[in-house]
Amino acid sequence: MPALGYQLAGLGGCTRPVRLNGHRTEHPIDTTTGEIGDAVRSLVSTELPAGNLLTRCNSRRATRCAACAETYRRDTYHLITAGLKGGKGTPERVAEHPRVFATLTAPSFGPVHNRPTNQARCRCGTAHDQDDARLGQPLNPGRYDYESAVLWNAHAGHLWRRFTIHLRREIAKRAGLTQRALADHARVSFAKVAEFQRCGAVHFHAVIRLDGPEGGSSPPPLWASAELLTDAIHTAVQRTHLTGPDIDGSAHALAFGRQTDVRTIRSTNFNGDTELSDQAVAGYIAKYATKGAETTTGALDRPLRFLAELAPMDISEHARRLIRTAWTLGARKDLEHLRLRAWAHMLGFRGHFSTKSRRYSTTLTAFRDARAEWRRQQTGGHGPDETVLVVAHWAYAGSGLSPAEAWLSASLADDSREGYADE
Repeated sequence: MPALGYQLAGLGGCTRPVRLNGHRTEHPIDTTTGEIGDAVRSLVSTELPAGNLLTRCNSRRATRCAACAETYRRDTYHLITAGLKGGKGTPERVAEHPRVFATLTAPSFGPVHNRPTNQARCRCGTAHDQDDARLGQPLNPGRYDYESAVLWNAHAGHLWRRFTIHLRREIAKRAGLTQRALADHARVSFAKVAEFQRCGAVHFHAVIRLDGPEGGSSPPPLWASAELLTDAIHTAVQRTHLTGPDIDGSAHALAFGRQTDVRTIRSTNFNGDTELSDQAVAGYIAKYATKGAETTTGALDRPLRFLAELAPMDISEHARRLIRTAWTLGARKDLEHLRLRAWAHMLGFRGHFSTKSRRYSTTLTAFRDARAEWRRQQTGGHGPDETVLVVAHWAYAGSGLSPAEAWLSASLADDSREGYADE
């Protein structure tokens, strides 16, 4: 394999790598005298086959870079699984703690084309196929509340934080404790992901676990149960409200939708609609970790610099109106803290797609660090017990691959897939 092939193979299939110019040198340090020795290893970008140092883009969006998004999905899967059955530094006893899978939805902003579960036809009189482009589109766009839909998305992350506060209060109440005293008996751990519905509104899927006071490393109190946690979640959702902004005399009250689904997670295989396994939940959450508004609503996967950029884009009229509404609201001085123009492509949603409480399990950073350490060992870098001084300077030089690099990278990927197929 040529030298360029080796450099491209190190990207793991990334199609939009970041190109850097600069250098890096490593100097050993004598731990006794503190003396810094001559450089033992060096890296200069101009001496590399591609003429730059290439690093993965690490995008989580499958529409931007499928390879990096797949790495993100796998990391999310292992993070969720570790919090459900242990591993990666999380004790296996967490599998015995009360655990539920909760879905918190957005309210309705107007009737849309859908596939009802209790009847064959939509309100429009059509039995829509699951791939019907009309699904999620308003039945009457003129009466759809686009303003409230955008403001809901913009405040969804804040609503989730309020929900977690109410949840702890409700658990404490059921345990006969004050909220302050609850910390000495139990802790709520969670991992959640945001998903865009076809109508463009965000809702949340979350694993919620009830632990002892030290998190997953300590057993929950005797009164803790999945039933208590489920009841507390339903009540906390009902009590979570925000007073939204007043737009031209129209007040906006923000709350979750009426549909809240909470199911106990079992350490068994998927069994119909009544039981969820560890693997099923982790796979479901990880699936949405790499998807944004562009996947379900046909919106954009990158920010707009000017609204005029929207005109030639091939997106649904519903997504176009949501983006325009976000852009218009973003011009208001009283809403500048929401940064709606920067997040118009996300239909106003500006929160993190996946978040977790501190003691749920390991972190995505830990996975990235482990991969970096493995790559360092593979390339003969300094050992973990070796003390070195690293001197480096890098400057951004662009992104992406040249046509020749892209062709060679795709060929390497094809060869890799054929190798797996032959095994």
